[in-house]
Amino acid sequence: MRYYPIQLDIQGRKCLVVGGGGVGTRKVDTLLSCGARVTVVSPAVTDGLRRLSACGAIRLWERAYTTSDLEGIFLVIGATDDEDLNRRISADAAALNLLCNIADRPEKCNFILPAIVQRGDLVLTVSTSGRSPAMAKKLRHELERQFGEEYAVLLKLMGAIRKRLLAEAHAPEAHKPFFEKIVHSDILTWIRDGRMQEVNRLLAEILGAGWSAEDLLSKED
Repeated sequence: MRYYPIQLDIQGRKCLVVGGGGVGTRKVDTLLSCGARVTVVSPAVTDGLRRLSACGAIRLWERAYTTSDLEGIFLVIGATDDEDLNRRISADAAALNLLCNIADRPEKCNFILPAIVQRGDLVLTVSTSGRSPAMAKKLRHELERQFGEEYAVLLKLMGAIRKRLLAEAHAPEAHKPFFEKIVHSDILTWIRDGRMQEVNRLLAEILGAGWSAEDLLSKED
Protein backbone atom coordinates (compact mmCIF):
# COMPACT_ATOMS: atom_id res chain seq x y z
CA MET A 1 0.00 0.00 0.00
CA ARG A 2 1.60 3.23 -1.13
CA TYR A 3 -0.85 5.82 0.25
CA TYR A 4 -1.45 6.42 3.94
CA PRO A 5 -5.22 6.36 4.58
CA ILE A 6 -6.38 9.47 6.44
CA GLN A 7 -9.51 11.46 7.26
CA LEU A 8 -8.33 15.08 7.06
CA ASP A 9 -9.93 17.87 9.08
CA ILE A 10 -10.09 20.96 6.85
CA GLN A 11 -12.71 22.84 8.85
CA GLY A 12 -11.81 26.54 8.58
CA ARG A 13 -8.64 25.79 6.59
CA LYS A 14 -7.68 27.86 3.55
CA CYS A 15 -7.83 25.73 0.41
CA LEU A 16 -7.07 26.76 -3.16
CA VAL A 17 -8.59 25.28 -6.31
CA VAL A 18 -6.86 26.16 -9.57
CA GLY A 19 -9.29 25.63 -12.42
CA GLY A 20 -12.86 26.79 -12.80
CA GLY A 21 -14.42 24.14 -15.01
CA GLY A 22 -16.67 21.21 -14.15
CA VAL A 23 -13.95 19.29 -12.32
CA GLY A 24 -12.92 22.33 -10.32
CA THR A 25 -16.54 23.02 -9.41
CA ARG A 26 -16.97 19.48 -8.06
CA LYS A 27 -13.79 19.81 -6.02
CA VAL A 28 -15.05 23.11 -4.59
CA ASP A 29 -18.38 21.55 -3.61
CA THR A 30 -16.63 18.79 -1.66
CA LEU A 31 -14.28 21.21 0.08
CA LEU A 32 -17.17 23.45 1.10
CA SER A 33 -19.15 20.50 2.44
CA CYS A 34 -16.20 19.81 4.77
CA GLY A 35 -16.07 23.40 6.04
CA ALA A 36 -13.03 24.65 4.12
CA ARG A 37 -12.42 28.31 3.28
CA VAL A 38 -12.10 28.05 -0.49
CA THR A 39 -10.43 30.30 -3.04
CA VAL A 40 -10.71 29.58 -6.76
CA VAL A 41 -8.36 31.03 -9.34
CA SER A 42 -9.08 30.60 -13.06
CA PRO A 43 -9.50 32.87 -16.10
CA ALA A 44 -12.78 31.08 -16.93
CA VAL A 45 -15.27 29.71 -14.41
CA THR A 46 -18.64 27.96 -14.36
CA ASP A 47 -21.88 29.73 -13.52
CA GLY A 48 -22.01 27.61 -10.38
CA LEU A 49 -18.74 29.06 -9.12
CA ARG A 50 -19.92 32.58 -9.91
CA ARG A 51 -23.05 31.95 -7.82
CA LEU A 52 -20.95 30.66 -4.94
CA SER A 53 -18.78 33.77 -5.17
CA ALA A 54 -21.79 36.09 -5.33
CA CYS A 55 -23.21 34.68 -2.09
CA GLY A 56 -19.83 34.81 -0.35
CA ALA A 57 -19.31 31.05 -0.12
CA ILE A 58 -15.97 31.23 -1.95
CA ARG A 59 -13.34 33.75 -2.94
CA LEU A 60 -12.97 33.95 -6.71
CA TRP A 61 -10.08 35.33 -8.73
CA GLU A 62 -10.83 35.30 -12.48
CA ARG A 63 -7.27 35.38 -13.72
CA ALA A 64 -4.29 33.11 -14.30
CA TYR A 65 -2.60 31.30 -11.42
CA THR A 66 0.53 32.76 -9.81
CA THR A 67 2.83 31.16 -7.26
CA SER A 68 1.93 33.82 -4.70
CA ASP A 69 -1.63 32.43 -4.67
CA LEU A 70 -0.30 29.68 -2.39
CA GLU A 71 0.55 32.11 0.42
CA GLY A 72 -1.26 31.01 3.57
CA ILE A 73 -2.83 27.99 1.86
CA PHE A 74 -3.18 24.63 3.64
CA LEU A 75 -4.20 22.50 0.65
CA VAL A 76 -4.22 23.08 -3.11
CA ILE A 77 -6.07 21.23 -5.85
CA GLY A 78 -5.11 21.59 -9.49
CA ALA A 79 -8.14 21.02 -11.73
CA THR A 80 -6.92 22.16 -15.13
CA ASP A 81 -6.22 20.42 -18.45
CA ASP A 82 -2.98 22.39 -18.89
CA GLU A 83 -0.15 19.93 -18.17
CA ASP A 84 2.50 22.64 -17.87
CA LEU A 85 0.36 24.51 -15.35
CA ASN A 86 -0.34 21.30 -13.42
CA ARG A 87 3.40 20.61 -13.15
CA ARG A 88 3.99 24.16 -11.96
CA ILE A 89 1.30 23.95 -9.29
CA SER A 90 2.72 20.63 -8.08
CA ALA A 91 6.29 21.99 -7.96
CA ASP A 92 5.22 25.19 -6.19
CA ALA A 93 3.28 23.20 -3.58
CA ALA A 94 6.21 20.84 -3.03
CA ALA A 95 8.57 23.76 -2.46
CA LEU A 96 6.22 25.05 0.25
CA ASN A 97 5.49 21.63 1.78
CA LEU A 98 1.77 21.95 1.03
CA LEU A 99 -0.80 19.23 0.52
CA CYS A 100 -1.38 19.03 -3.22
CA ASN A 101 -3.70 17.07 -5.48
CA ILE A 102 -3.71 17.35 -9.26
CA ALA A 103 -6.93 15.92 -10.67
CA ASP A 104 -6.36 12.60 -12.51
CA ARG A 105 -2.58 12.95 -12.21
CA PRO A 106 -1.53 10.84 -9.18
CA GLU A 107 2.15 11.10 -10.10
CA LYS A 108 1.94 14.87 -9.46
CA CYS A 109 0.18 14.56 -6.10
CA ASN A 110 1.29 13.98 -2.54
CA PHE A 111 -2.25 12.77 -1.75
CA ILE A 112 -5.03 11.37 -3.88
CA LEU A 113 -8.81 11.61 -3.48
CA PRO A 114 -10.87 8.44 -3.11
CA ALA A 115 -14.33 7.76 -4.47
CA ILE A 116 -16.80 8.68 -1.71
CA VAL A 117 -20.12 7.34 -0.49
CA GLN A 118 -21.65 9.47 2.26
CA ARG A 119 -24.63 8.67 4.43
CA GLY A 120 -24.80 11.42 7.03
CA ASP A 121 -21.68 11.10 9.17
CA LEU A 122 -20.89 7.70 7.68
CA VAL A 123 -18.23 8.12 5.01
CA LEU A 124 -17.11 5.17 2.92
CA THR A 125 -14.12 5.64 0.64
CA VAL A 126 -12.75 3.56 -2.20
CA SER A 127 -9.23 3.90 -3.54
CA THR A 128 -7.41 1.99 -6.25
CA SER A 129 -4.19 3.88 -5.39
CA GLY A 130 -4.60 5.82 -8.61
CA ARG A 131 -4.61 2.69 -10.79
CA SER A 132 -8.19 2.77 -12.05
CA PRO A 133 -10.69 5.59 -11.39
CA ALA A 134 -13.22 3.55 -13.40
CA MET A 135 -12.96 0.64 -10.96
CA ALA A 136 -13.27 3.01 -8.00
CA LYS A 137 -16.41 4.48 -9.57
CA LYS A 138 -17.91 1.02 -10.12
CA LEU A 139 -17.29 0.04 -6.51
CA ARG A 140 -18.75 3.34 -5.31
CA HIS A 141 -21.98 2.63 -7.17
CA GLU A 142 -22.14 -0.83 -5.60
CA LEU A 143 -21.67 0.63 -2.12
CA GLU A 144 -24.35 3.26 -2.78
CA ARG A 145 -26.83 0.45 -3.44
CA GLN A 146 -25.72 -1.51 -0.38
CA PHE A 147 -25.65 1.34 2.15
CA GLY A 148 -28.88 3.34 2.24
CA GLU A 149 -29.96 6.35 4.26
CA GLU A 150 -30.88 4.08 7.18
CA TYR A 151 -27.17 3.99 8.01
CA ALA A 152 -27.14 7.77 8.45
CA VAL A 153 -30.11 7.55 10.83
CA LEU A 154 -28.55 4.71 12.83
CA LEU A 155 -25.24 6.51 13.19
CA LYS A 156 -27.02 9.65 14.32
CA LEU A 157 -28.98 7.60 16.85
CA MET A 158 -25.86 5.87 18.14
CA GLY A 159 -24.15 9.22 18.60
CA ALA A 160 -27.12 10.56 20.56
CA ILE A 161 -27.18 7.48 22.79
CA ARG A 162 -23.45 7.77 23.45
CA LYS A 163 -23.78 11.46 24.29
CA ARG A 164 -26.57 10.79 26.80
CA LEU A 165 -24.72 7.90 28.43
CA LEU A 166 -21.59 10.02 28.83
CA ALA A 167 -23.68 12.85 30.31
CA GLU A 168 -24.98 10.37 32.88
CA ALA A 169 -21.38 9.60 33.90
CA HIS A 170 -21.27 6.12 32.44
CA ALA A 171 -17.74 4.85 31.86
CA PRO A 172 -17.04 4.58 28.10
CA GLU A 173 -15.96 0.94 28.47
CA ALA A 174 -19.39 0.11 29.91
CA HIS A 175 -21.05 1.24 26.68
CA LYS A 176 -19.56 -1.45 24.46
CA PRO A 177 -22.03 -4.24 25.27
CA PHE A 178 -24.96 -1.87 24.65
CA PHE A 179 -23.71 -0.81 21.24
CA GLU A 180 -22.76 -4.35 20.23
CA LYS A 181 -26.32 -5.53 20.93
CA ILE A 182 -27.79 -2.61 19.00
CA VAL A 183 -25.67 -2.96 15.86
CA HIS A 184 -26.12 -6.74 15.72
CA SER A 185 -29.90 -6.47 15.93
CA ASP A 186 -32.35 -5.90 13.06
CA ILE A 187 -32.39 -2.15 13.76
CA LEU A 188 -31.25 -1.16 10.25
CA THR A 189 -34.19 -3.00 8.72
CA TRP A 190 -36.60 -1.40 11.19
CA ILE A 191 -35.26 2.09 10.46
CA ARG A 192 -35.42 1.50 6.70
CA ASP A 193 -39.02 0.28 6.98
CA GLY A 194 -40.07 3.05 9.37
CA ARG A 195 -40.83 0.63 12.21
CA MET A 196 -39.68 2.94 14.99
CA GLN A 197 -41.79 1.14 17.59
CA GLU A 198 -39.45 -1.83 17.14
CA VAL A 199 -36.46 0.45 17.56
CA ASN A 200 -37.89 1.86 20.79
CA ARG A 201 -38.64 -1.64 22.07
CA LEU A 202 -35.02 -2.62 21.45
CA LEU A 203 -33.70 0.48 23.23
CA ALA A 204 -35.91 -0.27 26.24
CA GLU A 205 -34.66 -3.87 26.37
CA ILE A 206 -31.01 -2.86 26.21
CA LEU A 207 -30.90 0.53 27.95
CA GLY A 208 -34.01 0.52 30.13
CA ALA A 209 -37.15 2.61 30.21
CA GLY A 210 -37.23 6.23 29.05
CA TRP A 211 -35.32 5.85 25.77
CA SER A 212 -37.07 7.08 22.63
CA ALA A 213 -35.44 7.08 19.21
CA GLU A 214 -37.61 9.97 18.06
CA ASP A 215 -36.61 12.07 21.07
CA LEU A 216 -32.93 11.25 20.70
CA LEU A 217 -32.91 12.04 16.98
CA SER A 218 -34.79 15.32 17.42
CA LYS A 219 -32.12 16.56 19.81
CA GLU A 220 -29.43 15.87 17.21
CA ASP A 221 -31.10 18.02 14.49
